[in-house]
Amino acid sequence: VDLSSLHPDCEYILQLEREERHCLQYITEHDNNHTTLGCLPFWDSVVCWPYAAVGEMINTTCPAVFSFWGNNTGSVSRNCTSIGWSRPFPPYHTACSGDDDVHIPEDSYFATVKLIYTIGYGTSLVFLSIAVVILLLFRRLHCARNYIHIQLFVTFMLKAVAVFIKDATLFASDDTNHCTLSTAACKASVAFCHYCVMTNFFWLLVEALYLNSLLLSSFHHYRRCLWGFGLLGWGVPIVFTVIWIGSRVYFEDTECWDINEDSPYWWIVKGPIVVSIGVNFILFLNIIKILIQKLNPRLIQFNNSDHYRRLTKSTLLLIPLFGTPYMVFNFLPDYFNVSVRLWIELCVGSFQGLIVAILYCFLNQEVQKEIHMRWLRWQDNSYGVVLPGAKGSQMDTHF
Repeated sequence: VDLSSLHPDCEYILQLEREERHCLQYITEHDNNHTTLGCLPFWDSVVCWPYAAVGEMINTTCPAVFSFWGNNTGSVSRNCTSIGWSRPFPPYHTACSGDDDVHIPEDSYFATVKLIYTIGYGTSLVFLSIAVVILLLFRRLHCARNYIHIQLFVTFMLKAVAVFIKDATLFASDDTNHCTLSTAACKASVAFCHYCVMTNFFWLLVEALYLNSLLLSSFHHYRRCLWGFGLLGWGVPIVFTVIWIGSRVYFEDTECWDINEDSPYWWIVKGPIVVSIGVNFILFLNIIKILIQKLNPRLIQFNNSDHYRRLTKSTLLLIPLFGTPYMVFNFLPDYFNVSVRLWIELCVGSFQGLIVAILYCFLNQEVQKEIHMRWLRWQDNSYGVVLPGAKGSQMDTHF
C-alpha cells in the first residue's frame, strides 16, 4: 500500500480521471448519432452531460467525487437552449459541497498513519543497524545462518531508508501537489522503494529456503548456495525493477509512478512479490510438516532432538515474517479495505524490522553469550586468557 496514492486528494483526482475517460469514450461512441440541432454531449471537468434537444432540461445527481467532502446527494441541472448549454443550476459548490471541515478528520487519519510508520521505520532502522554491527563484529557469530540474517536486516534497513526518501520527495512541501508531481527525483525514489520492498520479500524467501534445506539435510555446498541465494535476493529484484521502469517510461509515464490503479504494468513488480509470498507460505507449511515428523516421540531418540528443537524455534519465530499476513491482501484488489491494509502493511509492517532484530539478534542465545564473554574479558582486562565458555556456541554451518 502506498500512502501517497491513497490520500483523499489523490483518490479525488483518480475518480475525476476515470469519469473523464468514460465521458470521452461516450462522446466518441455517440458523436455521429446526433444532428447539429440540440446540445452535444460534453465534459465540464465535473459531470458528463449527454445529448439534449433544444428546450430540454437535463438533471443529474452530484457526482461521486463529492463524497470526499461528505455530500453527493444533491442534484444539478442544465437547460439546452438554442445557443447551447446553460450554466449549471444550482452551482456545484452550492448543490454538492459539504462542510469545509468534513475532510479534516480524514487528513488527520492519514497524518497519524504517516507519523506511526515513520516512528516504526526509524526505530527499526536503529535496532537493525546495531544488530548488523554485532553480527559482523564478533567472528564467532560468522556462519551461513547469520550471513542470511544480515542480508535480511539490510533489506529492512534499505526499505526504511527508501520510505524516508520517497516521503521527503513527495511531501517536501505543503504547497506541492504530490498527486500530480512528475519529476525525475520522485520517480527514482518510487523505483528505489519498489526495489527495496522486493528485495525484502525475496530475502524472506531465502530464509525459508535455507531453513527448509537444513531440515532436508541438503545444505552441503553452502558457499555455492550462498551465491545462489545472493543472486535470488538481490539480482532477481533488479531485473523486474528495470523492466518495470522501462514499461513506465515508454508506455505509462504519468505522475510520479506511485499511482498504480488499473495499471497492467504494476504486476511486473507485484507479480514476483505475490509469487514469493505464495512459495514462502508453501515452504512454511512444508517445514511445519517436516518438524512434526522429526519431533515424533517414537522417532526423536534417533534424531538430533536439540537440533530440531532449535529449528522449530526458528520456524515459530518466522511465522510473522513468512508473508502470512500478506497472503489475503495480495490476492485482493489494491483498494480493497484500505483502512485495514494501511494499519497492517504500513503501521504494523514498519515495526517488522524491529521485531526481526530482536528475535534474531538481541534474544539469540549465541549472541547474548558472545556479548557476555566479551564483557567479562573487558572487565577482567585479560584478553589473552580464554574464559570458560569463551569458545562460544557451535554454528550449524561455518561462514
